[in-house]
Amino acid sequence: MSRTERLLDILQILRRHRRPVSGAVLAEDTGISLRTLYRDIATLQSMGAEIDGEPGLGYVLKPGFLLPPLMFSPEEIEALALGLKWAGHRTDGPMGQAARDAMAKLGAVLPPQLRQRFEDDTLVIVPCRQPPQQEEGLPLIRRALNEERKLSLDYADQKGARTERVVWPVTVGFFDSTQVLAAWCELRNDYRHFRVDRIREARVLCEKTPKRRYQMMKEWRKTLLTKTDSGER
Repeated sequence: MSRTERLLDILQILRRHRRPVSGAVLAEDTGISLRTLYRDIATLQSMGAEIDGEPGLGYVLKPGFLLPPLMFSPEEIEALALGLKWAGHRTDGPMGQAARDAMAKLGAVLPPQLRQRFEDDTLVIVPCRQPPQQEEGLPLIRRALNEERKLSLDYADQKGARTERVVWPVTVGFFDSTQVLAAWCELRNDYRHFRVDRIREARVLCEKTPKRRYQMMKEWRKTLLTKTDSGER
């Protein structure tokens, strides 16, 4: 392992922990001595990494530190490129454009050897037999998710029967040919799943959801996706 890779590993370990990590743990995880670990910590601090702590007390990386482009490994570059390509093809218009803009920005600041890896088409997104529809409601749903607000839905089930729902959005699942909103439904008093292409109209309400989204995510996961208003399982 090169020294650059080792410094990256130390940063990644620190980013995975919110509480201080002892020098002994860092040294063991990276396969180096404590003396070398202390030197590496000092090097990272001189490079701008806000690492608090000292020998014997442990170290913690303050939030907000951004890794410079040179610190991305080739495999990480490939993963970023593949993910952004997928988002550019399989999400709604604004999100797809944001993914393409992000690719352009990232490609512009990468060093030449990594830019070539980033722009290489060794990994491609294969078009679906039935590509997902570009649903106009997705930007509104994403807004409600980000702001933790209730959504009012005019929803049609698989038989075409329409109902008015007020839901607390939890997450959106992106499938090959559709997207599904998971949410707490006030009408059913339970978690339900709504195909986005069956939402006839959506409005973001001013009212905040009674529960934080991360709390609802934990509860929803326990349901194991066994229920749906779309008729699918």
